[in-house]
Amino acid sequence: MALDMTDTREITIGPVLFNWAPDTWRDFYFRIADEAPVDAVYVGEAVCAKRAPFIEPHFEDVVERLQRGGKQVIVSLLAQVTTRVDRRQVQGMLELDGMMFEVNDASQLETVKGKRHTAGPFLNVYNEDTLCLLAHRGAEVFCLPCELPGTSVAAMGECAAKHGTKIETQVFGRIPLALSSRCYHARAHGLTKDGCQFVCDRDPDGMVLNTLDGDPFLTINGIQTMSYKYINLLHELEKLSALGVSRFRLSPDSGDMVQVAGIYRDALNGTIDAGEAMARLKGCRSGIAFADGFLHRAPGTKWTFGTRSAGESVGGQTRV
Repeated sequence: MALDMTDTREITIGPVLFNWAPDTWRDFYFRIADEAPVDAVYVGEAVCAKRAPFIEPHFEDVVERLQRGGKQVIVSLLAQVTTRVDRRQVQGMLELDGMMFEVNDASQLETVKGKRHTAGPFLNVYNEDTLCLLAHRGAEVFCLPCELPGTSVAAMGECAAKHGTKIETQVFGRIPLALSSRCYHARAHGLTKDGCQFVCDRDPDGMVLNTLDGDPFLTINGIQTMSYKYINLLHELEKLSALGVSRFRLSPDSGDMVQVAGIYRDALNGTIDAGEAMARLKGCRSGIAFADGFLHRAPGTKWTFGTRSAGESVGGQTRV
């Protein structure tokens, strides 16, 4: 697929997945609105409906501020809908007028009919048939699951181009891996899910889970399991573009996301090369472990930057 250099490529900020204090949540989006060189921002509670009432008082102000800052706003819906509380939370979001929605659970596909919407990463669009079906139903953007290898991304990119839709992929942040009906965060503090006391707010970037050998491996965020290492595809932006990706998602954490967005913007614009961009990112995020293995059909925890050559094969497959 030829790369269209009339740069329609966009940088996006995904929804805040962690349980931040309401004022912190509001101020984060206010700063993104005013300072971050991004094109679109996802806003909404995607992990736990119990958290939604805390951000609700600031929601309208955040949306207005982002729109005033020239950002497209997409409302992220819950990624796991299992209770009446969950259904009410989703229905309340869908009553917002004039908004675009990110669908993260298959139960939302009927209720978004007639509304502008995207297919979020939790919807698990793994193949062209699913993409084709959802495109016919009106999905305008597909944010692919992080675990897809480059060969699959290429196939999805070709399919999306035929349907006039866009492909988005996460290029920074902890990888969302799984959701549970139970809350491990609560159990770790000797609490139940119904009486969790919102202890997940003690860990603004999630609670690190170690192996029996004491090595950090996963991160717990309420009912969600995430990677410990951050996916970082800063050095793969041009290759992803060639595979049909036109939107590059940064998943927020408590660090300086404005600075991170600026580095990715400069790299995407070609004003700095991958080496300089990576050095700047490591400089502002020292101590964070990076990974890019999934894209190269390798274990997701692997970090290949600087260790491979063009065309190197992994598992019998040529790396992109």
